[in-house]
Amino acid sequence: MSETSQRSVVVERTSSGHFVATNARGGTISFGTASDAGPDTGFTPVELFLAALGGCTAADVDTATSRHAEPSEFSVAVTGDKISDDLGNRMVDLTITFTVAFPDGEGADRARTILPRAVKTSHDRLCTVSRTVEIGTPVTATIKDA
Repeated sequence: MSETSQRSVVVERTSSGHFVATNARGGTISFGTASDAGPDTGFTPVELFLAALGGCTAADVDTATSRHAEPSEFSVAVTGDKISDDLGNRMVDLTITFTVAFPDGEGADRARTILPRAVKTSHDRLCTVSRTVEIGTPVTATIKDA
């Protein structure tokens, strides 16, 4: 199988305000719109966006550091403010905060040394999600004849 540059998901409505995204490999994730009507704990599209930012850079950093030592703690918090202004609805002040610890042992010092560089390299070059947000790219919305 040859690698192509195109990535895709299909989002289908399952009920009012609820959707499921399916990737090309058959994986699915359910999500919906935020509502004050009930205790729905599902992710909203904005939360999925934040998860994509954190997940992309977490994967990069984990790859670089865990080859030296298994972390005893590894979490990534992603925050931002949702605003509405003359440019429309959008997120601002996006922040990705890593909390990573390594136990004493072989490779742990190397993993701790690599951590800051891994975070910077992910942010500056590797994480497709954050790089796309920071550089910006046009989004085209079309309607296909049914």
